[in-house]
Amino acid sequence: MELTYTQEEEAFRTGLREWLAVALPKLPPKPSPDDWPGRRVYDTGWQRALHDAGYADVHWDASPTQRLIFLEETEKAGAPYVGANFVGLLHAGPTIAAEGTPEQRERWLAPILRGEEIWCQGFSEPDAGSDLASLRTRAVRDGDTYVVTGSKTWTSHAEVADWCELLVRTDPDAPKHRGISWLAMPMDAPGITVRPLRTLAGSAEFAEVFLDEVRVPAANRVGEENDGWRVTMVTLSFERGTAFVGEVVACRRTLGELARTARADGRWDDPVLRRRLGRLNAEFGALWRLTQWNVSEATRTGGVPGVGGSVFKLRYSHARQELYDTAAEVLGPDALDLDREWTLDRLSSLSYTIAAGTSQIQRNIVAERVLGLPKGP
Repeated sequence: MELTYTQEEEAFRTGLREWLAVALPKLPPKPSPDDWPGRRVYDTGWQRALHDAGYADVHWDASPTQRLIFLEETEKAGAPYVGANFVGLLHAGPTIAAEGTPEQRERWLAPILRGEEIWCQGFSEPDAGSDLASLRTRAVRDGDTYVVTGSKTWTSHAEVADWCELLVRTDPDAPKHRGISWLAMPMDAPGITVRPLRTLAGSAEFAEVFLDEVRVPAANRVGEENDGWRVTMVTLSFERGTAFVGEVVACRRTLGELARTARADGRWDDPVLRRRLGRLNAEFGALWRLTQWNVSEATRTGGVPGVGGSVFKLRYSHARQELYDTAAEVLGPDALDLDREWTLDRLSSLSYTIAAGTSQIQRNIVAERVLGLPKGP
């Protein structure tokens, strides 16, 4: 990958900076982390602004370098992250673009880009966890519809979502990695009950979702019936490969603020702390280079991120936890103040070694698909 920038790419950066300088001061105050109806309005409004300015499809159609420039500049400027649009923009949309029919792409992609429809993720189940293939939610074919019964948990943004990317078992007699289908389920369908779950950090971005004979049109199935595990791997490739990359820029900014805080309060004289900050700086620098490689490789191989995403996810999850553990050390007793941003970020970072597949799952993928080691028992 060419790591220098062409004149065209520098022009893209300059245009984006100029637009951000005008657009960001017009933003309304950001709602509280617990106000998801308010955050839906805020996040979709920002997505609409990006759409009107021609930046909405940067996650899908821009060149790898332009996408990285977009992530760098929006983070440096303090622009909102994707928020409630996370699943639609970074999981469901790319999956439908790669695996959907022309009719499905026409129906769902444009509303995601315009910030008109929010998606949630219905993958995890109470008795399955990260072992997604053990899911039990069933979908029984009845003419042109599936009748879905079961439950999901840790469903991101279910409380405010219009659609759900839903994994269901359509052949209970098949081996567990087969007999699964990927459905787009309308969240206003009869039979759906959503119960928000409050996290340690105080947010209710997750929910339990109960499905009682919910009818989903068969036309909403993405991919072939019982081929949903393969489609799911496409979704997870985007989730692990590219969905977290913007956060690396944010972590590098936090690291700089952490160093400045340590200098201001005298902690900089501690050689142990300086070594930790230096090691984290090298770690996040390496993760950004890995991000560049993953995005470039995805473009070369047809747009879907490869197993390099699992390497990134594994290292990023642990580096993020180390960063905020170090922040707590610098803050001292103030680290217990729940009104401090770094305190909430530290609590939130605990979930990163579980979300999008646990670190144990990522290690298995790296061992088997990158290193070529034999499968475990």
